[in-house]
Amino acid sequence: MTDYTDTELMITRAAQELQNDDTTLVGVGIPNLACNLAKQTHAPDLEMVYESGTIDSNPSKLPLSIGDPVLATDAQSIVPMIQGFGYYLQAGRIDVGFLGGAQIDRYGNINSTVIGDYDDPKVRLPGSGGACEIASNTHRTIIITPHTQRRFPEEVDFVTSPGYIDGETTREELGLRGGPDAVITDKAVMRFDDDGEMFLDSVHPGVTEDAVQEATGWNLQFGSDVVETEPPDEEEIDLIRNELDPDGVYTK
Repeated sequence: MTDYTDTELMITRAAQELQNDDTTLVGVGIPNLACNLAKQTHAPDLEMVYESGTIDSNPSKLPLSIGDPVLATDAQSIVPMIQGFGYYLQAGRIDVGFLGGAQIDRYGNINSTVIGDYDDPKVRLPGSGGACEIASNTHRTIIITPHTQRRFPEEVDFVTSPGYIDGETTREELGLRGGPDAVITDKAVMRFDDDGEMFLDSVHPGVTEDAVQEATGWNLQFGSDVVETEPPDEEEIDLIRNELDPDGVYTK
């Protein structure tokens, strides 16, 4: 069996969520590694768009930020950020967005604004950036985060980026596209039912269903056929360690 870390498993699982010909809005870190891994394996025609305005980027090495010049080299187009968000994202031309956050609740709502009361918070966080626009306008979003009970409360303290709201109000009623498709953690993969509520789809090797429940702040639904997450293969690990992130910037 190939040796791998929790982070490498999250990267490979996220990469498998991407399809050939998808257009994806990419962030740095794990999402960037997942997208480049998908492009080098099963999705060679994946189009990567970065918030800085590079369209169909083909970075030759690991970018350290969305403003890294390596993203501009060999990109099909470079546009102002306002055009990237307006013409591409808000117009519905982006298939997939990657998101993370301090809290994710049972309906896939994300909080990256405050912990506690908004007017008197325990912790004030960086806020939305482009996350609210990504959550509202892409056709599906993939959420990547460590799995702890603190990060998975039943209800977030503040909705920075909308998921399936409250399970009753529909995204269509609010004029939103898409919605969360998968939540990938270091313990499991969760998806969403027809009512917009998160359920357990697969557990990672060596992780039990009870361990996932203990790290979740509500009674998590289990899918009808919870399976074991497919582990990375040797080719994927080799690409991550020797080509995509040889210095372990994001994987160590």
